[in-house]
Amino acid sequence: MTGRPWLWRRSALDTAEHLGLGIAQRLDVPEIVGRLLAMRGIGMEEAVHYLTPTLRALLPDPSTLADMDVAAARIAAAVRVGETVGVFGDYDVDGACSTALVTQLLRGLGCVVHTHIPDRTTEGYGPNVPALLALRAKGASLVICVDCGTTSGETLACLAGEAEVIVLDHHKAEGPPPQILATVNPNRLDCASGQGMLCATGIAFLTAVALLRHLRRDGFFAEGTAEPDLIALLDLVALATVCDVMPLTGLNRAFVGQGLRIMARGQRLGIAALIEVAQVKGVPTTFTCGFALGPRINAGGRVADSGLGLRLLLTEDAEEATEIAELLDSVNRQRQQIETSVLEEAMRLAEAQVALGHAVLLVGGEGWHNGVVGIVAGRLKEKFNRPACVLSITAGQAVGSGRSVLGLDLGAAVLAARQSGLLERGGGHAMAAGFGLPESGIAALHAFLNARLAAGASMPRTAALTIEGVLHVRGATVEVAGHLGRLAPFGQGNDEPLLVLSHARITKAERVGKDGATIRAFIEGEGGGRLKAVLFRAKTGPLAEGMLDPGRRPMHIAGYLRAEAWNGTVTPSFMVQDICWA
Repeated sequence: MTGRPWLWRRSALDTAEHLGLGIAQRLDVPEIVGRLLAMRGIGMEEAVHYLTPTLRALLPDPSTLADMDVAAARIAAAVRVGETVGVFGDYDVDGACSTALVTQLLRGLGCVVHTHIPDRTTEGYGPNVPALLALRAKGASLVICVDCGTTSGETLACLAGEAEVIVLDHHKAEGPPPQILATVNPNRLDCASGQGMLCATGIAFLTAVALLRHLRRDGFFAEGTAEPDLIALLDLVALATVCDVMPLTGLNRAFVGQGLRIMARGQRLGIAALIEVAQVKGVPTTFTCGFALGPRINAGGRVADSGLGLRLLLTEDAEEATEIAELLDSVNRQRQQIETSVLEEAMRLAEAQVALGHAVLLVGGEGWHNGVVGIVAGRLKEKFNRPACVLSITAGQAVGSGRSVLGLDLGAAVLAARQSGLLERGGGHAMAAGFGLPESGIAALHAFLNARLAAGASMPRTAALTIEGVLHVRGATVEVAGHLGRLAPFGQGNDEPLLVLSHARITKAERVGKDGATIRAFIEGEGGGRLKAVLFRAKTGPLAEGMLDPGRRPMHIAGYLRAEAWNGTVTPSFMVQDICWA
């Protein structure tokens, strides 16, 4: 009913069935869970760590990252003498979280720390000379750049002979690292660590592990200084990993799983206050991070004070936490209004480009707020299923942000465009990038990206629904839902299993909620069984109409099976994504 094709997850299905049965028997889980693991390429030996990811099993030796030992030794030297350190971060969630992690850790170890988050409009992305010199003027003899700096060699040179510089980053490199003390970035060209899927906050956490190892070797904690609890910092790593759309596989699964448990304790006052303001119910999930917390923290950097998110994450005052959380919530509503004003025109321009067969959508407008171009690019990507870039144009200069689809590396394409002289600045990673150029160069950039990411032209107009299993209604039990939940955390690279209830009938459906945009229904199966189902964002459209007036015809219903707790009772629920007549 949504017009999207349904496709099986690509895998050797016969092999998956055999391997899945073996996994299910060894781990004592339902066969469908074993098959899901096998279909996702998880082998017999990996499966136990996938279902129960732990740092003990998955944390790498930080020394495998290039320059890590140099960086950790220098930071350890700063800790031993209580040195003044400057931390320069980015204005997004990953930047705020990585800045907060490094700042909290070093202050706890006795360093004086000054921070700077640049203003998106007046300073732009990455280090800038005035801000770096201001940190030096405050006494910083060591400056740590987090979530930025890999491509800023010329700018960082302003501190040569004044302060030493360390970069903790994950953005793609376009050449040799900058001529500074250390660049810890798994995506630099000469790093063989294999940790390129980590966000900057994950890199900062590994740096913290390496730092404490250095300090232990030097007997620092034997002198009576308490050793910091690094596990308590994993709420920041989880939030950043989800919001920066990192793949939730391998080490990131352990980071996010453990970090969500830390978040649920409510120990970080700022996150607890933001959860309260966002009216999040139940334990925090990846959805909480990506759709409730992340947008509000980002909103400060997009349309208001770029430092609000960092202040929220670092505050130890409950009243201040509530005040900042409420302010960010208000700013986020303002951001939504600005986004709406830009999105309508961007959609119209993108529609025309899709009709012309462009592989990459590149749209822009005079005076479009540069704080929402990334969000609008994401909306275009979701709508048209191809890479999308959106530009804010002011006085002949364009500032752009882009989002991509799996398999098309936008960050690499932007770096290539910069190296070709088409951009004044630019960088990013596979799924997202930012850049700047003269307005006169937009057409040439569009042609370059179309050629570089030509596969985008053959992408279907709408992304397919990837089906991973079929259930009868009677098999959609709370026990099966609980086992499926063990595949969490869900997100980029680890989608929630999309299942189909076959030959089912909707026996009752009604609109609920304040605005009636949610449909609650009950489903009965051909061979018995009854199940509650929910469809969100259902104001209009054929899917909503089909649920409300099914004519009791048998249908196949695609969605997510979840175990939901309410008033002490746990029941299975089905979150509907699409329907077709059986």
